[in-house]
Amino acid sequence: MPRPLAELPKAHLHLHFTGSMRHSTLIELAREQGLHLPDALEEDWPPQLHATDERGWFRFQRLYDIARSVLRREEDIYRLVREAAEDEAAEGSRWLEIQVDPSGFASRFGGLTATLELMLDAAERAARAADIGIATVVAANRTRHPLDARTLARLATQYAGRGVVGFGLSNDERRGRARDFEHAFRIARRAGLLAVPHGGELLGPESVAECVDDLDADRVGHGVRAAESERLMERLADRQICCEVCPTSNVGLGVVAGPEDVPLRRLFDAGVPIALGADDPLLFGARLLPQYELARDLYGFDDRALAELARQSIRSSAAPESVRKELMKGVDDWLTAPSAE
Repeated sequence: MPRPLAELPKAHLHLHFTGSMRHSTLIELAREQGLHLPDALEEDWPPQLHATDERGWFRFQRLYDIARSVLRREEDIYRLVREAAEDEAAEGSRWLEIQVDPSGFASRFGGLTATLELMLDAAERAARAADIGIATVVAANRTRHPLDARTLARLATQYAGRGVVGFGLSNDERRGRARDFEHAFRIARRAGLLAVPHGGELLGPESVAECVDDLDADRVGHGVRAAESERLMERLADRQICCEVCPTSNVGLGVVAGPEDVPLRRLFDAGVPIALGADDPLLFGARLLPQYELARDLYGFDDRALAELARQSIRSSAAPESVRKELMKGVDDWLTAPSAE
């Protein structure tokens, strides 16, 4: 038996708030509220999704919106983050950056500011209870007007250093060019927040390049399509811009035909920093640990390479230096401990 991956310290940098919910919690809350869930979220879970066309993406968003609708009370928010933190700790994740768009909950919890403060308080409590680090990335929706993104960027800057560490841009990249959100990212960067937009998922390497050139990205959410351009991979490697690769999500959304087609090894071998992520376990059926298991079992990463993957996630995080040093030592200890072989 090889070294247990659940004991490898890692940072999880690509996890969305609603998508982090346990499937069992979704079912329980829906039944409490008398809400009928579609078969794709119950008997046929995880759903079969192919979001590479407009209809498929609409279905994905519809399921996501249904899942969000069960979070109606403050205690639901606290429960979601507490359970996510417990799941992270069980899989060896010692630092989590969870991505939130408070806009989707603002009408329920007293507005944008009150919603973000609720989420930050939930994260702080969950971090203490699970004994892991948790920080928040405020994310704008690229299908909405760029002015909305500026509002969220200003909100995020008010909590820089108080739980918020980054500013992101999510949703269908075909419906909003990265360059349209440059002003919002400039606001966030001035406050010292990391720039972590999505790109290179449903569109090709030009989408990743826009995130780098127009938004000055520190990390790119997904970024797998960068593997289609040698020159772009060289740029990412030279500047050490991390790609948050989410293999199970890529398969679930139809970005690739199967897990063997995710270019994780190609990016890694080109020197591009990688942070494996789960994206939305609620819809894709797998959390962080199965992504590392794929790296070992399918992509041929030995324990030394897996340790380097974990180190790259830690280096690319916003964790304080003291936390990084502790986690790096944990990775070294994991690698030097005798394997079960």
